[in-house]
Amino acid sequence: MSQLEKIYGVHAVEALLRHHPKRVKQIWLAESRNDPRVQTLVELANENRVQVGQAERREMDAWVEGVHQGVVAEVSPSQVWGEAMLDELLDRTEGAPLLLVLDGVTDPHNLGACLRSADAAGALAVIVPKDKSATLTPVVRKVACGAAEVIPLVAVTNLARTLEKLQQRGLWIVGTAGEAEVSIYDQDLTGPTILIMGAEGKGMRRLTREHCDYLVKLPMAGSVSSLNVSVATGVCLFEAQRQRGAKAKAATKK
Repeated sequence: MSQLEKIYGVHAVEALLRHHPKRVKQIWLAESRNDPRVQTLVELANENRVQVGQAERREMDAWVEGVHQGVVAEVSPSQVWGEAMLDELLDRTEGAPLLLVLDGVTDPHNLGACLRSADAAGALAVIVPKDKSATLTPVVRKVACGAAEVIPLVAVTNLARTLEKLQQRGLWIVGTAGEAEVSIYDQDLTGPTILIMGAEGKGMRRLTREHCDYLVKLPMAGSVSSLNVSVATGVCLFEAQRQRGAKAKAATKK
């Protein structure tokens, strides 16, 4: 194998072929795979003139850490967006954008799951600090099931400064905190909104919290005191989606 980045899993490789085919240099399939999903990958690869090879599963097991499903692709290195690209993205966006900020989420599985939820809920981008945060890796792409190839991941040097700039652009910052008095279900999320989720266990950092316009919580009815950050992120994002859908539906009836 070359020094190119290895992406694995059916969903992740298919998403790359559909959205960024020029990044894909070679696809390897396990000799035992000959099913419709693999045939779709082969057709996409042929359309984009990407070479397809076969390998033994044991050999592929040594290439990646994780369940590769008999599909591994060699691709050019991942691109994480910078702060300037975030400004460009907002400049060409109409309506009320929804941005997700992950303040120090270091587990790649959680980042992958958050990217998947953010894409499904219609978020414009996911913002993370450059330091002490998970970034795009093959594990993240596998867990994201293709979302990592679609939704921009923006890494910023100074998260507090970025939040200030976004506030100046008219976005409202909603941070999640267990001690907050307002439920996420009672908070208006239909305007230009930045939703901030804190790190696993520690929550938001002090400077991040100080930039929040509102603090909200997820009401907990059972015996546990908190949810996994990726689960909580999904709940909050889809509450924003629900509110926005209801507002749009109400507007069409007037």
